[in-house]
Amino acid sequence: MDADQIKNEIVSGNTALGIELGSTRIKAVLVSTDFQTVASGDYVWENELNQGIWSYPLNKVWEGIQTSYANLAAEVEDKYGVGLTKIGSIGISAMMHGYMAFDKGGEILVPFRTWRNNITGQAASELTELFNFNIPERWSIAHLYQAILNKEEHVKNVDFITTLDGYVHWKLSGEKVVGIGDASGIFPIDEGTKDFDAGMLDKFRALQAVKQYQWDIKDILPSIKVAGESAGTLSSEGAALLDPSGQLQAGSLMAPSEGDAGTGMVSTNAVRKRTGNISAGTSAFSMVVLDSPLKKVHRDIDMVTTPDGAPVAMVHTNNCSSDINAWASIFSEFARAIGKPLKGNELYGALFDNSLKGDQDAGGVVNFAYLSGENITRLPEGRPMFVRKPDANFNLANFFKSQLYSAFAPLKIGMDILLREEHIKTDVLIAQGGLFKTPVVAQQVLADALNTPITVMGNAGEGGPWGMAVLALYAKSHKDGQSLSDYLDDEVFTDPDSSTLDPEPVSVRGYEKFIDNYKAALPVESKAVESMKMN
Repeated sequence: MDADQIKNEIVSGNTALGIELGSTRIKAVLVSTDFQTVASGDYVWENELNQGIWSYPLNKVWEGIQTSYANLAAEVEDKYGVGLTKIGSIGISAMMHGYMAFDKGGEILVPFRTWRNNITGQAASELTELFNFNIPERWSIAHLYQAILNKEEHVKNVDFITTLDGYVHWKLSGEKVVGIGDASGIFPIDEGTKDFDAGMLDKFRALQAVKQYQWDIKDILPSIKVAGESAGTLSSEGAALLDPSGQLQAGSLMAPSEGDAGTGMVSTNAVRKRTGNISAGTSAFSMVVLDSPLKKVHRDIDMVTTPDGAPVAMVHTNNCSSDINAWASIFSEFARAIGKPLKGNELYGALFDNSLKGDQDAGGVVNFAYLSGENITRLPEGRPMFVRKPDANFNLANFFKSQLYSAFAPLKIGMDILLREEHIKTDVLIAQGGLFKTPVVAQQVLADALNTPITVMGNAGEGGPWGMAVLALYAKSHKDGQSLSDYLDDEVFTDPDSSTLDPEPVSVRGYEKFIDNYKAALPVESKAVESMKMN
């Protein structure tokens, strides 16, 4: 589509807007009906550790959304010479799961509790046993039940609980609705009914600690929509909230909101059974769409769904690239100190490329990239830590190789359950996320870590908000009976730009040796958590 055609689409309101609230950036992407990104805007933010709770203040949510949208609208006017007044469809995505609780007046009762918190261990364990279904600590129901067990005062006033994307969708449309993929991180889903599991809701109601409250669990949960369904329209209040300048008109179709896992599946075309994707950023997670049930319940494997409700086995890790970014910042400071400042892509490229010179096992050095706690390795808090024995081969190449290796280490530990115990097979495993903006290196490390071919698409670094915009287009324009997987295959990914790397046997063996050292040193990390108390 050329510039004049795009301009016409903007003026006629045929575009789709995807907004994703990620862990370090809020991004808005405007997409034409041929799935081309025509404008974008973003806002950088960071979670805050407040009295031991990872959170984001609500004023930053709206400041970030409004700033991202304003930057996008300014780019539209600059590139195409028209104001952005009409949008055909809108979709909201955000960091999945977590806990946002509101009273009858719509006021938030406690600060937003994000996926990063490891504070619901007792609740998650008890509910997993009660349901015979794995309930991770970051799920909304685990947060609610833990608050009940903790006898928190706010629980009696709960009228509605939701996730971050569900909250934003509610404020823009007035609808208390979430997409089924994100809903599957609120409470377990019944694949047949595409709704919250009725039997498990009954079991939760019957808990003695729950009976004291006036609310019913089903009534305080959002409604569920699957991809392709309408989830309301942009209200006048929502339009003013999104665009305080007043140019944006109400009435845009609202697609069901989704978590970043769902948009990752869409942006990598991995919603069909026997496909899978991996997202690597502040956190890391893999999603494998199942063609048969798992043999047993695994505490390290989450059962969620695609945006159209198919069962997915998910391995989620709280930590991935944060420690890499922290060390890159140190090297950037050093470069400036010696009068040789480097741009971000130059710095990361140099460090990543240098890691290729390292030993296959990273020379015996070990790194723990735990800014926060990690469920898979049973650590309630994080202490980023680099460890080496005196006889380790300590040099820059091995140091940075260990950074890359450790970024994927918890993910590997979880994926080994799927690959080795459940013998799950995938036809394709596609990776996306900021780590893959630097070509080849991280992709090869991941292939070696999982001993599985890894494909990276051309949109590896920007997939989420674009994927949400595609879901918004699907809600607006798909044909009756056309499945999401067929829509992606037949209309979106007709000529994908991608590259695939196979695992290298010698590097696979080296990574296995690194993981052995990593597991052996985990008690050191655990002792650091115990000994080095946070203020």
